[in-house]
Amino acid sequence: MRANFFPIFNNSLLVYNEAKNNLNESHLMKFITNSKYELIPVAEKQLLEIVFITSYPPRECGIATYTQDLKKAIQEKFGNTFSLKVCALETTGENYDYPEEVKYKLNSDAEANFSELALKINADKNIAMVFLQHEFGLFGGVYGNFLLKFMKHLKRPITTTFHTVLPNPDDKLKEVVRKIADYSDSLVVMTDISKTILMTNYGIAERKISVISHGTHLVASFDNLQQKTKNQFSDRVVLTTFGLLNEGKSIETALDALPQIIEKFPNVIYLIIGKTHPEVVKREGEKYRNFLYEKVQELHLENNVRFINKYLSLDELMNYLQRTKIYLFTSKDPNQAVSGTLAYAMACGCPVIATPIPHAKEFLDGAGFNYDFQNANQLAEKTIELLYNPKLLREMRLNALHKISPTSWQNSAIAHIELVKNNSNKHKIVLQYEMPKISLNHIKRMTTINGLIQFSAISKPSIESGYTLDDNARALIAVTKHYQLTNSEEDLELIKTYLKFILFCQQEDGSFLNYVDKEGNFTANNSNENLEDANGRAIWALGEFISFNEILDKNMVRKAKFAIEKSLKNILKFYSPRAISFAIKGLYFYNLEKESPRINHLITSLADNLVSKYRGISDKKWKWFEDYLTYANSILPEAMLYAGLSTGSELYKNIAKTSFDFLLSLTFKDDQIKVISNQGWYHKGKTVNQYGEQPIDVAYTILALQTFYQVYEDESYKNKMKIAFDWFLGKNHLHQIIYNPKTGGCYDGLEQHHVNLNQGAESTISYLLSRLAMEKVTNSIKEMKFYEEVFQNE
Repeated sequence: MRANFFPIFNNSLLVYNEAKNNLNESHLMKFITNSKYELIPVAEKQLLEIVFITSYPPRECGIATYTQDLKKAIQEKFGNTFSLKVCALETTGENYDYPEEVKYKLNSDAEANFSELALKINADKNIAMVFLQHEFGLFGGVYGNFLLKFMKHLKRPITTTFHTVLPNPDDKLKEVVRKIADYSDSLVVMTDISKTILMTNYGIAERKISVISHGTHLVASFDNLQQKTKNQFSDRVVLTTFGLLNEGKSIETALDALPQIIEKFPNVIYLIIGKTHPEVVKREGEKYRNFLYEKVQELHLENNVRFINKYLSLDELMNYLQRTKIYLFTSKDPNQAVSGTLAYAMACGCPVIATPIPHAKEFLDGAGFNYDFQNANQLAEKTIELLYNPKLLREMRLNALHKISPTSWQNSAIAHIELVKNNSNKHKIVLQYEMPKISLNHIKRMTTINGLIQFSAISKPSIESGYTLDDNARALIAVTKHYQLTNSEEDLELIKTYLKFILFCQQEDGSFLNYVDKEGNFTANNSNENLEDANGRAIWALGEFISFNEILDKNMVRKAKFAIEKSLKNILKFYSPRAISFAIKGLYFYNLEKESPRINHLITSLADNLVSKYRGISDKKWKWFEDYLTYANSILPEAMLYAGLSTGSELYKNIAKTSFDFLLSLTFKDDQIKVISNQGWYHKGKTVNQYGEQPIDVAYTILALQTFYQVYEDESYKNKMKIAFDWFLGKNHLHQIIYNPKTGGCYDGLEQHHVNLNQGAESTISYLLSRLAMEKVTNSIKEMKFYEEVFQNE
C-alpha cells in the first residue's frame, strides 16, 4: 500500500505545503491529496487572548491609531501565541463599523455598561491580559472615574498605558490615578519624565512602571531620502506639520515664523497635513482651520503654505515625511507627554524643531532643536540655522534615525508581550515568534555590477567601503540556496556577480585577496592582514556552490571547479583553525558527487591538524581547540563532523560532538543564546564578557546546529536552532529586533545598551543564511509529520 502511495504524495507535496501555509483561523486541516482521503478538521488549539480597551479605527483619534499599530505589530510578531481582540470605546450617538477584531463595544457615557463588560471579561478564563489605553476624557465621569469600578471588579491582569501624565495634580486627580495604579498589575508610560512624575507627584512605586516609547514605523530605505518625487513639491524646501487639527497644535506659531524664513529661503513650502479633529468639528466646526486660512492671507503666504485637508493613509503620510526637510512640532500644551507625529517624523529621518514637551526633550538631543512655546521668533531662527547648514541637517537626520529606531512597533510589541509574560500567573506562556518572509531586498540594494558592498549607513549602501571576498563568498552560498527555492532569474544574476567577484580575487598562485575598493582595485589591506580565513571562506563558498550543480549553469560550475582545484595547492599551508574548518566544509561539499580519494586525503590532513590542536589544549573542563573562544567558533566542530562524514572516522565525529556540546553549554543560557563577545574574547579560566554580539556568530551557530541535527536527529539541536534564530527577532537581552523586516537588512551588532543600526553585508547575509536554514528544517519537519499522519491512516 505504501509503495503505491509515495508517487502520489511526491506529485502533491507542493499542494499540501501551500494548503498548510494558507489555513484559516478556524481549522487546522490534514491535507491528504490521495482521493481516498478527505479533509479532516482537527481540534484547534485555543490561543490565549489579549483584549485592548481603547478607542479604535474607524474612529479618528490618536489613541485609536496607536492601538491599531500596536495590535498589528503584536499580531505579526506573536500571532501563533495570542489571539488579539478589542473593546472599542464609543460615546452616545456613535456607531462605527468596526473590523472583525472588535469583540466588545463600550459606551463610555453609560456607567452600567462598565459593569457588564467586567462580567463578560471575567467569564472568559482564556484572557491573559487586558491592555487599557488611558486618556482623560476617554472614560465617562469626573477624571474618567466610571473606569474605577470596572477595574476594581475585573479579575484579569491589567496593564494600563497612561497617554497623558499630568504634573502637580490636585487631590482628586491624584486619588484617581493612584487607584488606577492600584488596580493595574503594571503601568506603561512613554517617557522617563512621565515615569518620574508618577513616582514623585503620585507616589507610585517604580517597580510597577515600564517605559515603552511611542511606537514608530520602520522605513524601507533611505537611499534617496530628500529626493522623493512622488508629489508636486519636489523642487521646494519642505517644512511639515501633521495630525488632527485643533487649536492646541498652535500652527499659527509656524505661520508667524514663516515670513522670516521665506526672506532667507523663498522656495520654502510649509505643509499642514490633516483633517480637523472630529470632536473639534462637533463643538465648533472648522473655526480653527478658517482662522489659519485667514492668517495665511493676512501674512501673504499663499505661495508658501499648503493645507492637505484629509486623513492620509500611512503610505501617503510616510511619503510626505520622507520628502520633508524639517518637521515643525508646534504644540502649546506643556502637559502633552508624547506625540506620535514627532515619532513618525523622526522615523522618516526628519530633523525636528519642537516645543519642549517631555517626548521632544528626551529624543531631540542631536536630532533637532527645542524652542519655547508659541515663540515664533525662536522657531524662525532655529529653522534658518538648520537650512543654512546642510552638514548639520545630515547629522541630525542620522541622529534622528538612531534615536527613534529602537522604538519601532516591532520592539514595542516585544516589550508589551514581556509584560504579559511577567504578569500572567495562571497561564504558562511560551512565546512563538513569527517567521518573517524571506527577503533579498537589502542584498539587492547592496549589490552593484562589481559585487556586494561591504558596509551601509543605516540601510544606505556605503560604496566608499568597497567590497570583500568574505562578504561575496557568503553571499554566493546564501543566494544559491535561495535560488534553489525560487528558481528566480534575479537570484541567478546575483549569483553570477558574486562568483565573478570570487574569481576576480583569485591570484595566479591559487590564493585569494580579500579587499577591493569601489573602483575595483585591490587595496593595501591585502598586504597588512592575514588572509587565511578569507581564503578558507572562498573554498567553502566554491565547494558548496558546486554541490548545487544540478540546478546551475554548467559553465558557472566549471569555473568554480577550476578555481577550487587551483586553490588546493595552498590548502595544507593553513594554520588558522577557522581557515582549516572553512576549507574542510568546502571540500566536503565539493566531494559529494565524485567521492575522490584525493579530496578525502586533504580532508583527513586538515582534520588531523584540528585533532592535534584539540588534544594539545582540551582537558576535562575545556573541550576546545584553542585556549580561547573568538569568532565563528561553531565552524570548528561542524568541520570536524563533516570530516567524520567524509572519511568515516569516529574520532572526528566524537571530537565534533564533544566540542560542539561544550560550546553550546557556554552560549545557551536560560533558554536564550548569547554568543561570544567581540569586545573581548573568552579566554580559558577567565570571566566571559557578556556584551558585544554579532549576527555572524549566531548564524554560524545555526548552520552548525542544522548539520548536527541532520546527522544525530537530536531534538535539542533543533530546539536550539529556533532559540538562536529568535535572537534576530527580539529574544535577546535588549528585547529588540536585530532583523529589520522593512528593509530586509540585519543590524550589525547587539551591544550592552543599544543595537548598531547599520545594516552591512556580513550581518544581512548572516541573517539570510540563518533564515534559509530555518526554512529547510521547517519544511523537513512538515514533510515528516505528513508522512506520519498518512501512515497512521493507512
